[in-house]
Amino acid sequence: MPRVRTWPKSAEPGFLGSVAVKAGMTHVMMIDDSDSPSKGTEIARAVTILEVPKVYMYGVRFYGTKYLYTQPAAEAYDAALAKKVGINKPGRDLSELKAGAERYTDISVLAFADQGNLGFGNKSVMRFELQLGGKDINEKIAFAEKWLGKEIRASDVVRTGDYVDVTAISKGKGWAGVIKRFGVARNARKATGKIRHVGVLGPWHPAKVMFTVPHSGHMGYNYRTELNKRVLRIGTEKEAPTINVKGGFLNYGVVKNDFIILDGSIPGPSKRLLRFRKSIRSAAPVKEPQINYISIESKQ
Repeated sequence: MPRVRTWPKSAEPGFLGSVAVKAGMTHVMMIDDSDSPSKGTEIARAVTILEVPKVYMYGVRFYGTKYLYTQPAAEAYDAALAKKVGINKPGRDLSELKAGAERYTDISVLAFADQGNLGFGNKSVMRFELQLGGKDINEKIAFAEKWLGKEIRASDVVRTGDYVDVTAISKGKGWAGVIKRFGVARNARKATGKIRHVGVLGPWHPAKVMFTVPHSGHMGYNYRTELNKRVLRIGTEKEAPTINVKGGFLNYGVVKNDFIILDGSIPGPSKRLLRFRKSIRSAAPVKEPQINYISIESKQ
């Protein structure tokens, strides 16, 4: 499960992000609504299909300041959903915590993604935490109280045309040499006894190998965040057959649930769970994209 370290600030009550699973890529034909020279014409864009599993909000976490640090202070649960994630102890009563809201500094949402209805056999339940938008803590509590115990769909988090940031774990490539890992130039055949290595490990002084010198080692499987990915379409499970490619997505299968079509590529392989949040930097106006064609030709 990727970790989101920073969340955007929003005065509007609502969820600031959710999770999805990378299914694969295809391409669409759409009208260019940017200010580029091709504005107003039909262009082809590579897109990524994300399948959104069933996501449920099972609790609310209250934060307070203790010893100069912000720490979790209390939690309230929906009893039926909390048992699904292995929480059997009763939480605090939400109405009681709401009455004493002045003692707390912030709240967050506790949710889980049920991957049992995805098409590739992963039955695990993934727990995660979401931040909320709102002017103050009372507004956030009122929003959380309304959603406690309910399903969070993709359309409840983002709209078509919005920009999102996608955090994922990149593909792991195992042990790699300096040529692949850092792009070091190959040595000439007659220069040394080796070709695929660095020419020199450093000067005589300082008499040590600096950390900046390229070395072989672990490559990939890192946290990566792609900024400002445009949401071209949000679809329901009834519309999923319209975007499934013939023969299914490579190494994935077919999409059965709600889905999101993102402009461009994102890190990680197919079947990997990722997180998306509302854009933290984008100031671009939200426009409804006009998609004329979605390719469903086989990618096998």
